[in-house]
Amino acid sequence: MKTRTLIFSGALSLAAIAAAFAHGGATGIVKERMDAMSVMSKAAKTMSSMMRGLIAYDADIVRSAAAEIQVHAGTAMTQLFPAGSDGMPSEARPEIWSDWDRFSELAMRLEVLAEGLEAAAGNGVDEADGSKAGGLTANSSTMSADKMRLELLALDTMPANAVFNMIAQTCSACHAEFRLKMQ
Repeated sequence: MKTRTLIFSGALSLAAIAAAFAHGGATGIVKERMDAMSVMSKAAKTMSSMMRGLIAYDADIVRSAAAEIQVHAGTAMTQLFPAGSDGMPSEARPEIWSDWDRFSELAMRLEVLAEGLEAAAGNGVDEADGSKAGGLTANSSTMSADKMRLELLALDTMPANAVFNMIAQTCSACHAEFRLKMQ
């Protein structure tokens, strides 16, 4: 589990550096979504450091960071991707619009998970194995947002790091499917 968190943290650091360069020249809706993604990346990076034990765990900071992700996920995210808003400097792949249902599902799932993490923040981290708890597996990429909403109460009983790992997997799945790899 720590390996996954380390990989995710490294990817976040690289993504933040790349984002600083990629945002040059962005305007309008493309800049708005890049800025929103930067806010979520920063929130995830802060939590990743806690989940890895690099900084002391602080439930209030986790709640705040989860709330920041929640604000930018779901419909707030999908509204930032109107048809025709691809092309440079956007990092959006055309598959966002050709597979809108999948993209929307991931955006909604992120919102549900962020809400769940906000609720689970007081549970702290499970150093043994936070990848499974409360009857849910950390493999959120195969669970629909609707099912997650039904099981939101289960999310708030999980260790925070387990819910965080589900967020990381959702972000990774979305980036793999819908984000251009910038050179």
